[in-house]
Amino acid sequence: MTVFKKLKLKYPIVQGAMANISTHVLAAAVSNAGGLGVIAAGGWDASKLREEIRLCKEVTKNPFAVNIMLMSPHADEIAQMVIDENVEVITTGAGNPGKYVKKWLDAGIIVIPVVPSVALAKRVARLGIETLIVEGTEAGGHIGESSTMSLVPQVVDAVDCDVIAAGGIADSRGVVAAFALGAIGVQAGTVFLASDECPIHDNYKNAVVKARDTSTIVTGRATGAPVRVIKNKMAREYIRIANKGIELEKLEELTLGSLRKAVLDGDVDGGSLMAGQIAGLISEVRPVKVILEDMFNIEYVLKNLGEING
Repeated sequence: MTVFKKLKLKYPIVQGAMANISTHVLAAAVSNAGGLGVIAAGGWDASKLREEIRLCKEVTKNPFAVNIMLMSPHADEIAQMVIDENVEVITTGAGNPGKYVKKWLDAGIIVIPVVPSVALAKRVARLGIETLIVEGTEAGGHIGESSTMSLVPQVVDAVDCDVIAAGGIADSRGVVAAFALGAIGVQAGTVFLASDECPIHDNYKNAVVKARDTSTIVTGRATGAPVRVIKNKMAREYIRIANKGIELEKLEELTLGSLRKAVLDGDVDGGSLMAGQIAGLISEVRPVKVILEDMFNIEYVLKNLGEING
C-alpha cells in the first residue's frame, strides 16, 4: 500500500517544502484540497515550528507533513519535538536523516527523505525507509545535478522503495510522465508559488507567472550549494563575482536575507526568487484546489495521447 493510500489522500501529491513559504497556511490549503501539505521548518527553531504545527491542526483535519532541513542547527531539537507533537509524516532535505530515522519510525511516523542521487537513495533505503522523494535538478531552490527524467527511473531500479518524482512537474502531463518513469506520485513546489493561498508577496507570484523557459539560473555552484532561482539583479551579480573567485564571505554577504526580501518585501531585484524551470509553464495565479484538479486531469492527457498515437 502506497503512502498516499495509507493517508487516504485524494491525490498522490506532496507539496514541496519551501523555507519561509511553506507555512501552515499553504500546507493546510494543499491538505484540505486533497494533497499532502508540508510545513517547511527551514531555519526555524523548535518553538516556531511547534506553533506552525498547532496552527495547521486548527485549520485542517487532514494529514500534513513537516519537512526538516538536516543542516539546520535546530535539527536535533526539532527531531524530538515532532514526535512530541504527534506529527504524522516527516520529509527531510539537505542530508542523510540516518541519526533520526529509527526513533521516528519507532514513534509510528512516516519518514520520506528527499534525495538528489542514486547513492543517497541507497543509503537511506537501508534504514527501513519505504518511500523516497527523488528530486531532479529542474526543481527550484537547493538542487542536485541529475535531471528528473534520468534520475527517477535509476532510483526506481536501484532501491526497493516507492518513489515520488519531483522537479519540473506542474501539470497533468508531468504527472503522467512521472508515473511512466515508475513513480507512485509527485512532489510539486513551484506551481504552488502561483496560488492564491501561498503566503508570498504578489511581486514574487508575478515573477513566477511572467517567467519563461530560460528565466531561471543556478547560483551557488562555486560554494558547493547550488540553488535555482529566477534571474534578477542579485542572481546575476552573484554569478559575476563568483566567476571572479571572490571569497565566500562576499558571496554570503550578497545573499544574506535574500529569500526573506523576496517573500516578505517583494524585492524582485535583490531578493532570492527561488523557482524551478517549470515556472515557464505557469501563466496565472489560481486557487490550490484548481491547481490540483488540473494536475490530476489524467483523462485529458490520456485522451490526447490516444489521438496522437492514432
